[in-house]
Amino acid sequence: MNTIISTNLVLASAEMTPRLFDLDFQLLHDAVLMIIAVFALFLIASHMLFNPVRTMLQKRQDKIKGELENAAKDMAEAKDLKAEYETRLKEIDKEAENILGEARRKALANENKIVAQAKEEAARIIERANVEAELEKKKAADEVKREMVVLASLMAGKVVSAAIDTTVQDSLIEETLKEMGDSTWLS
Repeated sequence: MNTIISTNLVLASAEMTPRLFDLDFQLLHDAVLMIIAVFALFLIASHMLFNPVRTMLQKRQDKIKGELENAAKDMAEAKDLKAEYETRLKEIDKEAENILGEARRKALANENKIVAQAKEEAARIIERANVEAELEKKKAADEVKREMVVLASLMAGKVVSAAIDTTVQDSLIEETLKEMGDSTWLS
């Protein structure tokens, strides 16, 4: 049987002609169709999958780029605001110093004004006290004069009663007034 199988093999191999890649029309036809199908599938997948993915990636890239630009813009605005606030703080400090300086000046002016008013009031009080003292001096002098007149009248009454003439009486009154007059009136 061995012989039969070996003869069949020899016959089968004789009928088949050996080919280099075993390419036949059917294989080429299937390969071309397969290539066309893969290319069509690639186009469909590209259109259906790759383009949306590309679009999504582009949108995401644009969004990230926009966010980075916004962040850079916000950073610049923040720096500007910080500089502006620092400037404002310096101006506020200067303004506060000016206000405090002005308040100090006003306080000193008020202090000087109050001191001047107090001095004026003290001067007025002293003036009034001097005027009152002068009035009291005049009043005392007037009292002394009255008492002198009363004394002089009493003396005159005694002199008249002693029968002294009027010339002697007048000279006595004048002499008494002269003795008491200058020193008493001045004190």
